[in-house]
Amino acid sequence: MRLGTVRLTGEPDGDAARVAPPGLPWTRLDDTLVYWTEDDDLWVSAAERARASGLRPEERPAPARPADLRLVTQVGRVFQHEHPDVPVLVDKGRYLIIAASDALLPRIAPRAEVCFRVEPLPAEGVVFRTLPRAERAPVPHIEALTGQVSGERYLEVLGELVAFGTRHSLSTGFGAAAALARDRLEELGYIARLAPINVGSGRCHNVIADRLGSGEPAVRGVVMLTAHLDSVNLAGGPSAPAPGADDNASGAAGLLEIARVLAGHQTHDDIRLILFGGEEQGLHGSTQYVASLGPTEAARIKAVVNMDMIATLNTARPTVLLEGAALSKGLIDSLAAAAAGYTELAVQTSLNPFNSDHVPFIDASIPAVLTIEGSDGANTHIHTAGDTLDHINTDLALDILRMNLATLTQAADPPTP
Repeated sequence: MRLGTVRLTGEPDGDAARVAPPGLPWTRLDDTLVYWTEDDDLWVSAAERARASGLRPEERPAPARPADLRLVTQVGRVFQHEHPDVPVLVDKGRYLIIAASDALLPRIAPRAEVCFRVEPLPAEGVVFRTLPRAERAPVPHIEALTGQVSGERYLEVLGELVAFGTRHSLSTGFGAAAALARDRLEELGYIARLAPINVGSGRCHNVIADRLGSGEPAVRGVVMLTAHLDSVNLAGGPSAPAPGADDNASGAAGLLEIARVLAGHQTHDDIRLILFGGEEQGLHGSTQYVASLGPTEAARIKAVVNMDMIATLNTARPTVLLEGAALSKGLIDSLAAAAAGYTELAVQTSLNPFNSDHVPFIDASIPAVLTIEGSDGANTHIHTAGDTLDHINTDLALDILRMNLATLTQAADPPTP
């Protein structure tokens, strides 16, 4: 079998099939179109077509049948750290293409605490892409709100969370951080509580805070902002230092900063803020929260914006990945529009949800989107003692907060009919 790639320059998703050689399966990973075949005649015609259209395919043999091509989705570089001997055919950071036979799959199956997924490579699908930037005129009152996001306050709270040393879900540090967050939210006027959850044989908490909207109860929806509060040191174990500055004090501190700004703004719909525990051990907090929702309460949730790792700059230009599913597309579009209107962010999108607290909501048919720093696969510090404040990029984090704040505000204030 041969596997080839073509560099795309500004091709819309719908044009990927035009660029791909006729009759060959293909997958798009941002600016790279990957195609493959076992038929040498088809391969030659594919190369001729690419040359005729002015594109330059980079060809190399791959020791696999088409069925052996796998898509790996990873957090940081965990797949490559776990399996350095498995050849990577295409490396796009968070996303890899590897050759893995059925015999190899049991050996590379992820452990529960290691964050990667291995699945068949989709044919004629877009794994992720960077959106062309379209300038949007800001809405004055929302622009005024986003202008209240404070880097000084954000860094102050971020430092407090990192100072616990570890926020492992079963540590005293997590309990203290959860109590601190609850108290801050109460001081801001939210109705806040600690909700117990199970993490294996242990217990910790979700921090849940509500602010009622001004609309009539019968018509009010719920707009949610979430992040996980816990941190982990995979190599060192539960008692090892796990400052978790980026993963995920960055998102937790961001939630508290957005809470501060929204405390002075009355919305039509209810606002609910949740800091989850047990995320690093398998999405325990979000899974148990979603399972606790009755049908009526679940139907009230209009949108869930999740923040996980928002403050390490891995790209030349500040970039955010918006990851959801087909049912999240409207929310992804709103976030992308907010990024264009209120920030300098480049926006990548993916409809392949993976391994963060947006997934249980999507599984329950609730629109949810993960907002995460672009090219997070280049971040080698997470899940180690090295995930410290030294690697935090405040400007990136603040732009992601402005995007999320604008989106939440617009979602919670529907236009008057």
